[in-house]
Amino acid sequence: MGKFSKLGNELYQGRKSYDFVGRRAVWYAVSGVLVGLAVLVIVLKGLNFGIEFTGGTQYTLSDLPSEVASQETADELRDEIGTEVAGLTSEPTVTTTSGEGDLGGIVIQTEDLTSAQNVQVREIIVDTTGATDSQISRDEIGASWGQEVAERAILGVVIFLILVVLFIWGYFREWKMSVAALAALFHDILITIGVYSLSGFPVTPAAVTGLLAILGFSMYDTVVVFDKIRENTHELRTGRQTYAQATNLAVNQTLVRSINTSIVALIPIGAILYVSAVQLGSSSLKDLALAQFVGMAAGVFSSVFIAPRILVQLKSSEADIMLSDKRARTRVKHEADRYASIPAFTEDMPIHDEPGAEPESLDDAPVSRPVVPTGEAPAPEAAGRGRIAPQARGPVAPSGSAGRQQPTRQPKSKRGKK
Repeated sequence: MGKFSKLGNELYQGRKSYDFVGRRAVWYAVSGVLVGLAVLVIVLKGLNFGIEFTGGTQYTLSDLPSEVASQETADELRDEIGTEVAGLTSEPTVTTTSGEGDLGGIVIQTEDLTSAQNVQVREIIVDTTGATDSQISRDEIGASWGQEVAERAILGVVIFLILVVLFIWGYFREWKMSVAALAALFHDILITIGVYSLSGFPVTPAAVTGLLAILGFSMYDTVVVFDKIRENTHELRTGRQTYAQATNLAVNQTLVRSINTSIVALIPIGAILYVSAVQLGSSSLKDLALAQFVGMAAGVFSSVFIAPRILVQLKSSEADIMLSDKRARTRVKHEADRYASIPAFTEDMPIHDEPGAEPESLDDAPVSRPVVPTGEAPAPEAAGRGRIAPQARGPVAPSGSAGRQQPTRQPKSKRGKK
């Protein structure tokens, strides 16, 4: 853990960095392959909707001894009904329930059964559990309730997406962040549904609940990354980073936090998935756990690799961002070589332009001379002093002390007289 904390500190300070934003083709290709496979599985295999959505038959066994109403009995009933009853297209769902005292119960859910299939199922129940007719109740579940659940779920998703767009726009004042967040969200939903279809688990209300739950988790992680991006890109005009570089730094700074959050969330959900799918065999918990487990893992991937990359691509065409990126690249280039603007020596350079060359004549010397109007004599130069002497305002005579000509001082009575 010490090394992991050290890595997190180096990533946050920028001393170490992974290029998540720059490798656009790689991450888009990986995401495209995952989404494409998910859509292909959904189209070819479809979803196994439970009886809550399609309708079916439910048998409820009550007042059974605790040793009979066990998971072993439920597994045996599921195997016997699935293999012995002819014409079933899907495996029945068998779960145990608790009762009063030492009594328990078993619930069996199957697709719509004919009269002959109903007789076979009752015989298997009696042979396996020893239950009497009074302990067995049969109910028909219509598909209307499932349709209502589906409509409510779709309505919930639509309301959630609208609220997400309004929240991100109001918090970040940036509609492009809303677009990037929604793209990442649909990416997570498609991958989750594809894996769920591949598993063959029945789509139950618990699975729909799990799908709605991952929307919040995925959006939460994306908003955290976007908040850091906004912080890093607040002073782009005076910084030395382009928008893409500042965004990549934000992803690196939140990377360890995203990994820690996902691990803490996935460990208990993975435990629930293992217990419900392996030990319990059939339980509504596995539907909830599978949707949440896959969705959270996909959410971490999209918040690191997909959403920031889409945001950078949308912002790269803005005039302010393009100008800031140009300034940043210019600053970096200037700091890398401060003497890059000094002309280098070339073979065809004129002699008087060569560094350190002595001028061949006064005409070649790069000395600035004052322009003298036509008809006026140039001012006398100070001998050996390397400068132009100013014009005298009075009579000039040699001076022994100065070693050159100096203006002479006249008596006050003679000043201004010719």
